Amino acid sequence: MLDRVTSMEVFCRTARAGSLSAAARQMNLSPTMATKHVDALELRLGVKLIQRSTRRLTLTEAGQQYLDMCVRLLPELEETEALIVAQGTEVSGLLRLNVPLSFGVRYIAPLLPVFHERYPRVNVELEFNDRVVDLLEEGWDLTIRVGHLKDSRLLARKLADSTMVVCAAPEYWLRQGRPAAWKELEDHNCLRFMLSPLSWPNMWRFGKQADQSVAIRGSLCTNNGDALVAAAVAGMGVLYEPDFIVADALRAGRLEAVTLDKPAADVGGIHLLRFADRKPPAKVRAMTDFLIEIFTQGAPWQ
Repeated sequence: MLDRVTSMEVFCRTARAGSLSAAARQMNLSPTMATKHVDALELRLGVKLIQRSTRRLTLTEAGQQYLDMCVRLLPELEETEALIVAQGTEVSGLLRLNVPLSFGVRYIAPLLPVFHERYPRVNVELEFNDRVVDLLEEGWDLTIRVGHLKDSRLLARKLADSTMVVCAAPEYWLRQGRPAAWKELEDHNCLRFMLSPLSWPNMWRFGKQADQSVAIRGSLCTNNGDALVAAAVAGMGVLYEPDFIVADALRAGRLEAVTLDKPAADVGGIHLLRFADRKPPAKVRAMTDFLIEIFTQGAPWQ
């Protein structure tokens, strides 16, 4: 089937030049192909557009009306195509980025002024939450996920590794004693994060494969890691959280980590995900490359 837009352009050029052969030369087509394009238009529309004789071509009334319409439409089509092409080559437009709350506040939001300086024509919509979002249904360009990834049609780029850390405030350890074995956590007030597969409300997982579990109890369970850190810093109990959440408190001495007889579980990494398009929009490529560049220099919390 012949391309309708090309057929419209052949018709317009034929009407202006008064000759199918002239239109064919202008568009680098054979006269036969140019004729096929006009014939296809007339067949599709069910009307005669051009009266042809051995000496000249003249437009029918329907042909003149169709020419007027094509003169209006073709420039609009060209402008629309140019805008679409620009989205793939020009770093501009709205970029929607979804990130986990604690990680995003600490390590993504502070980077955005630098990104804006580099790409001033990109407007970023940044949302913080700890649920797994659906990029297609919710219209996100990129998302960051912490943990082991399930099979997905999304393209994942690893930003950093992360491990779990057992820690508490120094005064808590002085009051309750430091555990030496992971099973001893059963005797402590464990502050629990309800959304992590490694630190379930009533069970914490250990081992490189996260295949060993210990039953725990505690007086606080929440869906926010920062709330747990605040409670732990106040001496309320023991945390089992990813290193990127507790790093600042550990560095400042507000929390102290302990090494147990069983290794902490591997969080599974921190990944940036997007649609697996061969040619993503320039704004998506820019943010992807920017974050990879930053995190390749080293995770800020390590």
